[in-house]
Amino acid sequence: MTERADKPTAKPNIGFFKMRWRSLLAFLVLMGPGIITSNVDNDAGGIATYSLAGAGFGFSMLWTLIPITILLIIIQEMGARMAVVSGKGLSDLIRERYGVRLAFYTMILLILNNLGNCLAEFAGIAAALEIFGVSRYISVPVSILFLLWLVVKGSYESVEKWFLTACLFYLAYVVAGFLVQPEWTEVIASVAKPTVKFETSFLVMLVGLVGTTIAPWMMFYLQASMVDKGLGIKDLKAARTDVIAGSVVVNIVAFFIILACAATLFKAGIKIETAQDAALALRPLAGDYCTWLFAIGLLNASVFAASILPLSTAYTVCEAFGWESSLDQKFSQAPQFYGLYCFIVVFSALIILMPGIPLVPIMFISQVANGLVLPVVLVFMIFLTNDPTVMKGHTNGPVLNLISWIAVALLVGLSLCMIGFTLAGQATP
Repeated sequence: MTERADKPTAKPNIGFFKMRWRSLLAFLVLMGPGIITSNVDNDAGGIATYSLAGAGFGFSMLWTLIPITILLIIIQEMGARMAVVSGKGLSDLIRERYGVRLAFYTMILLILNNLGNCLAEFAGIAAALEIFGVSRYISVPVSILFLLWLVVKGSYESVEKWFLTACLFYLAYVVAGFLVQPEWTEVIASVAKPTVKFETSFLVMLVGLVGTTIAPWMMFYLQASMVDKGLGIKDLKAARTDVIAGSVVVNIVAFFIILACAATLFKAGIKIETAQDAALALRPLAGDYCTWLFAIGLLNASVFAASILPLSTAYTVCEAFGWESSLDQKFSQAPQFYGLYCFIVVFSALIILMPGIPLVPIMFISQVANGLVLPVVLVFMIFLTNDPTVMKGHTNGPVLNLISWIAVALLVGLSLCMIGFTLAGQATP
C-alpha cells in the first residue's frame, strides 16, 4: 500500500504583509500637514456656517459636501505635490517666479483676510467657554498665553503633535450627530437626490459652504508646513494620502454638524445666528450632552484655528520676503516669523475684549479679501504646477489641468457671488 503524500499547505505571503505594514508606518510618520490644514477649516466660522445650513435648510444641503470634497482634494493635491517636489512654500515660489511686487500685494490681502478670521476664532473661544460660565476676560487671556507658549517654546514635531491631537476632538460632532437620532432614510435620500433652490438664501449658503471649506491661507500653510517637516519627492505618495484623508475627514465632520442641526433645530423651526446659539438651542431638544459636545467642539476648533491662522500668516509673509521661517528655529534665529505670529495672536485676542467692537465690518473686509485672493492664488498654483522648472517632471496632466481650470472658473463665480452678496448686506456668517 502506497503512502499518500500530503499536499503542501499554502504559506501566507509574509512579504506582502511586511510591505503593507511598512507603508502604513511610513504614512503615520509623514502624515500631519494635510490632515491639520483641512481640519482647521472647521473653525468657529465654519461651524457657524454648517450649523446655519442645517438649521435653515435641513438635510437638503448635505449633498453639496460631495463635490466640495472632490474640489478640496484636487486643490490640496496640487499644493502637496508642489511642496514635496520643489521643496519650497507657495509664497516663496510666487516671489521667485513673479516678483516681489506681486507677492507683496498678495500678502497684504492675505493678512487682512487672516486677521478677520483670527478675530472670529477668539470670539469662538469666548462664546464656547461662556456656555460653561467662564468669562471672556478669563478665557481669552489664558488662550493667549497658551498659544504663545505652544509655538514659541515648541518645535515643529511638538506643535504638530498638539495639532493632530486637536483633530481627534472633532469626533465630538460625529457623536452629537448620532445622539440626535436622525431619520437615516431621509438623510440618505437627501444625499442621493441633490436639491438646488434658485433662491437668494440658498445660493448665499452654498457660497458660504464652499468659502468656509476652501480658503486662500490653506494653500500657503499646507506647502509651508510640508517644507518645514522636511518632506521630499520620495514622500509624494504619503503626502497625497495625507491630503486626501484630511479632505475626507473635514467634510465628514461638516456632514454631522449639518445633520445634527437639521434633525433638531430645522425640525423644530428654531432660527440661530451663531455656533453658540446652535449649542444652546440643542439643550431642550437633544439634552445637555449634545450641548456640551457642541461647545467642546467649538472651543477646540477655535483654539486650533487661532494658532494655525497666525502661523500660516507668519509662514507666508516670511517666505515672500526671504526671512527665516521654521518652528525648529529659536526666536532669535527667526524674529520676524515669531514676532508676526505673536502680534497676530495678541492683537486679535485684545480686539475681542474691547466692548462694542464692530465685528461685522471686520468680517466684511475678511470676506471680500478672501473673494479677491482665492482665484488669484489658484491661478498661481496652476501655472506653477505646469512649470517644468518647478515641478521637475511632476507637472499636471491634461485631464487635471482641465478639471483645475473648471474648478477655478467655478470658484471665481462663487467668489464674485460672495462679494456681491456681502456688498448687498446678505453674506452668511
